[in-house]
Amino acid sequence: MPKCTINGKEVEVKEGSTIMEAYYQTGEAIAHYCYHPGLSVAGVCRLCICEIEGNPRPQIACNTVVTEGMKINNKSEKIKDGVKWVLDFHLINHPLDCPICDQAGECGLQDQYMEFGKYNPEMSERKVKKHKVVDLGPRVVLDSERCILCSRCTRFTEEVTKTNELGLFNRGDRTEIGVVEGKQLDNNYSMNTVDICPVGALTSKDFRFRQRVWYLKDADTICTGCSTGCNTKVYFNKEGIFRIKPRYNPDVNGHWMTDTGRDAYKFVNREARLLRAQKHTGSGWTELAPGQAAKDVSADLKSAAGDSLALVLTAQYTLEEYEAIIPAFINEFKTKKIYFWINNKESFDDFDGLLARGDKNPNTKGLLRVMEKHGLSGSWSDLEAGLNSGAIKTVVVAGPENQFVFPDMNEKIKLLSKAKKLVWMQSGKNEALNALSGDVTLIPMKSYIEKEGTYVNFKGLEQKVKRVTTVVSEALTLTEATMLMAGRNLTIPTTKELFVESNRREDEVMLEHRKKNEFVFRRGSL
Repeated sequence: MPKCTINGKEVEVKEGSTIMEAYYQTGEAIAHYCYHPGLSVAGVCRLCICEIEGNPRPQIACNTVVTEGMKINNKSEKIKDGVKWVLDFHLINHPLDCPICDQAGECGLQDQYMEFGKYNPEMSERKVKKHKVVDLGPRVVLDSERCILCSRCTRFTEEVTKTNELGLFNRGDRTEIGVVEGKQLDNNYSMNTVDICPVGALTSKDFRFRQRVWYLKDADTICTGCSTGCNTKVYFNKEGIFRIKPRYNPDVNGHWMTDTGRDAYKFVNREARLLRAQKHTGSGWTELAPGQAAKDVSADLKSAAGDSLALVLTAQYTLEEYEAIIPAFINEFKTKKIYFWINNKESFDDFDGLLARGDKNPNTKGLLRVMEKHGLSGSWSDLEAGLNSGAIKTVVVAGPENQFVFPDMNEKIKLLSKAKKLVWMQSGKNEALNALSGDVTLIPMKSYIEKEGTYVNFKGLEQKVKRVTTVVSEALTLTEATMLMAGRNLTIPTTKELFVESNRREDEVMLEHRKKNEFVFRRGSL
């Protein structure tokens, strides 16, 4: 564990650490573009120059290993002037796109200029023009003029996905990023290149021009797209959720996440949601409050208690919700006919070698753990036999939140609707459910970003999440629905309490944003 001095502070680092890693460890600011902790060292941006005592020339921090007793600084006038000149060269051909650039507000180039630049430009030459709005593939757009050739994206496709779609073409100031002839950037991790691009060169087709980032708040949660449980941040405001990005966790997903996992926000927003409970009677569908609908089925479930009642669960809910509903059905409704709806059995054990797993549920381990705890082992064929024979007359379903990963959705709706009474709980709308006749009750559930709870990933790691925001205020958690169906009262927070909590959280988030961007308010002469 060698010791070194960073800007006058003594720090102990791991053997083999670079100066850049030492700066990260101490929290000292250092200019850089091309360095990324999840990629190899390229050393091409030359911004991270620093002085090492005894060495006559500035060295780059990303590719210089710390040795015992090394004294390093990047605060001298010589280094500050050098960084400004390097920034100047990066900006020679950079277009003045800030007002229309989708990266504005979270751009590394803007940040570096405000913290390390603030110089008077001296270049009078015409800028080199390059290609703009280049379609790289189904999800990513390139603006070549904004690219500073940090090579993060090319290193990502070479080192992480090993798909090698991207490369550097031409030479000198004509160099551009592009796709290899005959290829598109269409692997399942392509959006990570947008995350790591320090400027607005690579942008997301899905998020592009939909919101300015300063109108968004962000909060930590996890991805519920498969059993890996990637750690993520969701970006939202009063209009809904607009994007999902990975959050670093070395034990789960590192720096990355899948493209399909980023689509999770699409089943969370109001346009995809079941907003009110619906009950089908002989005269058609009627709407009612979700809590009232859950209360109304209570008497029917108690009268059907026993072998004629079945519960179907998907692995899309929290551990706490399973620990509420399973014991309730066993003890309150006297049935052990509880079944696990496996949505893609033939590919359940698939793995792409990086993050994506065939088990497209966030909590299979959690559900199986609670079922095993209560001695439940009913097979799906038993449920099918009971429905076909008429022995099972009432079915309660905790349906999928993410319907995109349930290819057998319509098939299962057709099977389960054979019951005389069907109670279906899920967060999203579904045309096949609304096409049903008979005695059917649909109850809206809260999505994963609207509740607290625990998810257990494929290797048994428990990950607790907090509520991010509320999209459908009347929707219930599975625990709340269980209490109401069991005939117990439920205390719902008042509108005033929800408003106070929402504003308290908003104040905290906005304070954090001010902390992150406070250097913007330190004005200098331009």
